Amino acid sequence: MMDWTDRHCRWFHRQLSRHVLLYTEMVVADAIIHGPQERLLGFNKCEHPVALQIGGSDPRKLAQASKIGEGYGYDEININIGCPSDRVQSGRFGACLMAEPELVAECYAAMAEAVDIPVTVKCRLGIDDQDLSHTLPDFIEKVSAAGCTHFIIHARKAWLKGLSPKENRSVPPIDYDLVNRMKARFPSLEILVNGQIDTIEMGAALCQEGQLDGFMLGRAAYNNPWILTDIDQHIYGDVKSDLIREEIVERLMEYCRKTEDQDRTTKAMIRHIMGLFAGQGGARLWRRTLSEGLARKEKPSEIIHRALSAMRAARQAA
Repeated sequence: MMDWTDRHCRWFHRQLSRHVLLYTEMVVADAIIHGPQERLLGFNKCEHPVALQIGGSDPRKLAQASKIGEGYGYDEININIGCPSDRVQSGRFGACLMAEPELVAECYAAMAEAVDIPVTVKCRLGIDDQDLSHTLPDFIEKVSAAGCTHFIIHARKAWLKGLSPKENRSVPPIDYDLVNRMKARFPSLEILVNGQIDTIEMGAALCQEGQLDGFMLGRAAYNNPWILTDIDQHIYGDVKSDLIREEIVERLMEYCRKTEDQDRTTKAMIRHIMGLFAGQGGARLWRRTLSEGLARKEKPSEIIHRALSAMRAARQAA
């Protein structure tokens, strides 16, 4: 979710669910060590629980970056073994590491040794021409032998040659059954499924069918974030949410007012909330008004206020 789940997006999503575990964008270990740490790692305390996702292949650097992340207060460190982009491959991390389980095991062991919080692995089924029935269990066996007990598996193969990152999200066929077989083969491990899960009900059904330990939502939650309001009740057994969208919009305006003058990245919030009214009357008006405000380079709080006013006026006229 690079360029998607930044701190503003996560703040917004936390308003919709108290319990869901939020993930950062993938941050490269070198950037964490040598880059602007506060800009890359800083987050609002309301985001808890939140996991820091790191990319890299150097055990020493990954351990150092994990320690820095723990110092910032993250609840979990996750190593990305799933991103298929050319830029990631050239840096020898992401999905290409599915071909190097021994190195991933070494990286995991170094990270886990460096911190006292959980370290997890997010991976693909495999890459390119691998025989997944052999290579995926081999990968899990070797990495779990290093101490990893928690795997989030994107239920697609990644084609590193011939497909773009966008195509890698839809062209390789989804294979939930293979994830289920990994849970049956490694019952003591926590195995979660990711990929093409569009609803909370679908995720829950997949978990029940395969005895999986959970599921991850990506673009479905980004494009239609209101589905997150069902998670606390249906997954965590909490009380039914009584939130209404206008209440969230009011919170968003207040958040932007507090941050927009000091943080120019707050304008990203407008992109993150485009889908807030997905499936509702006025959704197109909401998106259009937000887009027009961005084009005019208005302050985020003013853009959101204008969009809410347009929605209210349209409802009164209906």
